Amino acid sequence: MGALRAGGPSPRAPQPPLAWLSTDGKKLLVTRILRTFAYGYLTVVIAIYLARLGLDTIQVGLVLSAAIFGSALMTVLWALAADRYGRRRTVATMAVLMIAGGLLFALGSSFPVLLLGAFTGTISATSSEVGAFLTVEQAILPQTAPPERRTWLFSIYAFVANIAQAVGSLFAGVVAAFAALGLAGADAYRPLFLLYAVVGLLNLVIFLSLSDKVEAARVEGQRRFFGVHRSAGTVAKLGALFGVDAFAGGLVVQSLVAYWFFIRWGFDPGQLAILFFFVNVLSGVSLLAAGWLASRIGLINTMVFTHLPSSVLLVLVPVMPTGALAAAMFLARMSISQMDVPTRQSYTMAVVDPDERTATAGLTNVARSTASAFAPAVTGWAFSVAALSLPFFIAGGLKVVYDLLIFLSFRGLRPPEEQGHAAPAPEVGS
Repeated sequence: MGALRAGGPSPRAPQPPLAWLSTDGKKLLVTRILRTFAYGYLTVVIAIYLARLGLDTIQVGLVLSAAIFGSALMTVLWALAADRYGRRRTVATMAVLMIAGGLLFALGSSFPVLLLGAFTGTISATSSEVGAFLTVEQAILPQTAPPERRTWLFSIYAFVANIAQAVGSLFAGVVAAFAALGLAGADAYRPLFLLYAVVGLLNLVIFLSLSDKVEAARVEGQRRFFGVHRSAGTVAKLGALFGVDAFAGGLVVQSLVAYWFFIRWGFDPGQLAILFFFVNVLSGVSLLAAGWLASRIGLINTMVFTHLPSSVLLVLVPVMPTGALAAAMFLARMSISQMDVPTRQSYTMAVVDPDERTATAGLTNVARSTASAFAPAVTGWAFSVAALSLPFFIAGGLKVVYDLLIFLSFRGLRPPEEQGHAAPAPEVGS
């Protein structure tokens, strides 16, 4: 007792990082890191790989559209069935399809085989999440942390993905090493698709280890075909507006932007790897800032006031007179363009009932995926007729329209935590 008085109260032992996040939540962060590492290098090389195989620009666009359309199909399928089939089984099944897609791209060379591989719904043409992975994980995440940490968790979820994408983008430079070892043409790219299949296998193992707690919140949604009830109008409006944004984004997905730098300015895979490494690092840092900003000005304001200037910067990319300035403008755009991602996901999950979350995530994600599925083919056509700047102009204009509409439509619908005094953003390790 005397020792305690002399020394004062014992200091509280520091908690481990993310102590407030459940084991299932931490496992989902790991699966996301693994997948987005693979998406990072895939974005840099996939269009060039397809061109090396002999596909023309229209066929390249069609394969990328098939990848996005397959993702949309899987998303709508599992949005309706995941809570019945089981969330854990759903993501495990998608991991099996990820393995199959990687193997088809690694071993195939013909246009039909590549279309089939893309149509598995697990090949990312956009560097973003694909298929049911995002839908199911987005529905599970709010159950793995306290409500006041929800936006912060989605920021971390997006942050680790962007950092993994950055490392993956840099890893794409390994193509030069494979070429130095004697692999010529498209063969220098094939090992990356084999690695993609291995990432799918690792995801499968982790998904199978998730606990039964991920299967919660399935009561009302199972009684309705679309899984939404009270929030049907809100979900429909959000889905329509997200579709506009996604179609615009689909015109300038990172794989096509990489291809644009390749054909417009002659960037080789090593230069593209460095560019997209910094793209993803900047995006990742901004994602953490999004959680802090949202706690101060609100989710909708954060979505709009960061996305709108990024849309203007996008239009300026193709008018730059040199490749270096175009890359700098693209980096400036990407330093703020992704701040609406965690805020959009958090807002969507906050304004619907808990039993609507899986269906809401699925329906809004499929609206995005379906709308964006057609866009790469449009960009492929534009590239084929040498209208290299057109996709950037259309995309930027549509994104400005989306920003204005989302603000006017939803500025009055606030999530529960903003109806009182928002708590300050917590520290990552607190």
